[in-house]
Formats: sequence, structure tokens, C-alpha cells
Amino acid sequence: MDRAALTALWERRWPGTEPVGYEIGRARDVWVRFHSLPESKRYPDDEREYAIVLERHNTVLDELFAGAEVYVLTPRWTSRASAPRMRRDAKHWRTWLQADDPEPEFRTYCHVFVERRQWRPGCLDRLLRRVADDREGGVIITGTGMRRLYHPYDGGADVYLATTEERDRLKERHAAWLSPYPNGL
Repeated sequence: MDRAALTALWERRWPGTEPVGYEIGRARDVWVRFHSLPESKRYPDDEREYAIVLERHNTVLDELFAGAEVYVLTPRWTSRASAPRMRRDAKHWRTWLQADDPEPEFRTYCHVFVERRQWRPGCLDRLLRRVADDREGGVIITGTGMRRLYHPYDGGADVYLATTEERDRLKERHAAWLSPYPNGL
């Protein structure tokens, strides 16, 4: 993995943002949010509801990345500037000071790890379950060209497409999964 090339690509595609899901912002005209359970329920209670959550995530991810390689970006926050240990397949990409404080134990560093893998439905189910349970956050799944971003969160997913037309087509296909509120949240 060429960190400098990955950073340059990110900054070209998503200028002014850090590669953490909630940092992207919803003001972009290519954004849509899908809820992962009917009636905008936030957390699954049983295996039937987990199946719905995973089916929705996998459906959209497959529409975005079928047959392609993806990057899975996973952030970790610590009070130390050195990157923590991560899964074997995930490589450290970037670190920055997210919250400064005169007291070192209250400083917060964000470390982003990247894993490149072949997309296929179900390959990220374990990670998506952790996100659904709010045990993992800030995750981004993106194609290797970083034109589309998929940010799952506990309760749904924020999706950033390459064009407003692509966003509108995706919204139309999954209209039942949209928020009932005008702001899309």
C-alpha cells in the first residue's frame, strides 16, 4: 500500500475532510442516508432484525461495488500518537491529532487503518454487525478509486455517490429505506 498515493487520492476526491465516516458531512449533493431497519428503528433486537440489517447493507454495497476491490477504512482513537495494533490484514494509513489538550491523557489521536479486499456479499458481515451494535464507528467502505463512499453506522448508512443522478437512482430503488423526514436524517 502506497500511503502517499492513497492520501493524494483521498484529498483529490474528498477535499477538506478526514477519512472517517462522520467527518464527510451531509451537505454534499451526492449524499443519501438509508435506515437499516423498518420504521427507522436504530438497533436490532434479534437475529431476524440482524438479517434485515445485513441484507440492506449488502444489497447497497453490492450495487456499488459488485465484482470490484474495495478499501475498508477503520479508525481507532487513542490518547497516544503511535498507532495501536490492528488486525493483520489492516495496514496503518494515517494518524492526526483530533482533539488537543494540555494534559496528554486527554489528547485524542485518530488512527485510520486500511484493508484492501475483493467485495462479495457477506464478506463484511462481522464488521457490519459490530457497527450495528455501536461497537465500531467511523468505518468507510469505498472503491479503489474512492468515487463512492459507504459509511455504515448504528441505525443505517450514509452513501456518497459519484453524481446526483446516481444518488437519485439509488434513492428510488430503495425508497422504503429512506427517512420520513425532509432533511433525510
